[in-house]
This record gives sequence, C-alpha cells and structure tokens, in this order.
Amino acid sequence: MQQYLQNKKGLVQNVFDQVYDQYDLMNDFISLGVHRIWKKNMLNMMNPSHNQKLIDVACGTGDIAKLFLDNVNKLSQITCVDPNKGMISKGKEKLSKYKNLNWIVASAEKLPVKDNSFDFYTISFGLRNTTNLNKSLSEAYRVLKPGGKFLCLEFSKIQNSKLNFIYKNYSKLIPLIGKIIVGEKKPYEYLIESIESFVNQDQLIDLMIKENFKKCNYRNLSGGIVSIHSGWKF
Repeated sequence: MQQYLQNKKGLVQNVFDQVYDQYDLMNDFISLGVHRIWKKNMLNMMNPSHNQKLIDVACGTGDIAKLFLDNVNKLSQITCVDPNKGMISKGKEKLSKYKNLNWIVASAEKLPVKDNSFDFYTISFGLRNTTNLNKSLSEAYRVLKPGGKFLCLEFSKIQNSKLNFIYKNYSKLIPLIGKIIVGEKKPYEYLIESIESFVNQDQLIDLMIKENFKKCNYRNLSGGIVSIHSGWKF
C-alpha cells in the first residue's frame, strides 16, 4: 500500500533533516511527556528476557533500545535502524554508554539484515512515515524469527468525539510550537497531515494479516490518540 504524502520526493527525509537535533525535546513538548508512558507500555507488552534480540526500526534517538536494555540489565543485542543519518548520530551520542547496539542507516522497506534474525521487531511513530506499508510489514515479517513478535506504536484514530474535538484543536498549535522550539513549522504541518491520512486501527490489522502475521490485535492508549498493534510470526 503506497502512501501518497510520503512518496513525495525527499519530503520525509527533509522533514527529519530539519528536526533531528531537537527531536527528543519536541516529542516531550507536543505529547506533554506522555510519549514516554506509551513507549513503556509497548515494552511491557514485549516483556523481554535476557539475550533476546530486538530490531528497532525508525529508532529515532534510541528510546526503545534504552528501555529494552535497561529492562534486561543490558544483556541483549539490539539493532537500531533509521533512514536519517542525523537521527542515528544523535542516538549514538545519547546512548554512548551502551555497547551492545548496532546502528544502521536504512529504510523500513529494505532492511539490510538476514531472515529469521530477531525475537522482536518494534517501530514507534515510524510506520506512518514509510512510503509503502506492505513492503515495510513484509520486511518486518522476514527478519523476525519463527515465534517472533511485531509491535508498532503509532498515532491512530480517536474514537471519542469530545476527545477528538479537543485533540484536533490542539493539533493546530503543534506547528506553532515547532516554529518556536525548532525554528521550523513545516515539519509539524507534515506531522499533522500524515496522522490524518494514516490508516485506522482495523485497516492496519488487515494489512498485517495480509503479510502473514498471526494473532493480530491492537490496544488503544490515551483514548486512541495512539495505538499499539502486535502480531506473531509462526
């Protein structure tokens, strides 16, 4: 499934080239810090144990990798993948004390790793930015071991009309916040547009099933502002 907005040449790359240096700060501002709770919820759904291998795609500056390694007392190997070199550089700097990390500049649609390699595949606020959802999900399935678990944390569709009204109006402020904090508002105009155009919870489940994932389900957080989708490779 091609995503029209993300297929505009150079758009997504340009967006993250503009924001990577203040990426963590802006995440805290626009989510009021709640993104950290959402990510911990996803980690709890993994319930990882020592020596399990994780690939974190669209890793940003490595929040999920840090949570995972802290949870297993740093006794696992993690591969962090992001298409933006600046984001990878910030992640390496932030997690310089963690030695069992492998950083790769690559897209979710074409992962330079072997088949059947990982116990977990995670992608947080990144699936929405891919050019092709089917290819991204197919790659996730390919790199997971049999018995491996896919988890996707992503902005979703709010199912309460009053909350949706509040959220829509708050969203209008986000580009202005971006202008103040980062000096750019266009990346955050893209953020809002990409959220609005992304598939809903049930449509993403259907796409996962088409790519052979089993026992697919989702959990809404914060009233559906975000959701965590999960599925298994058997």
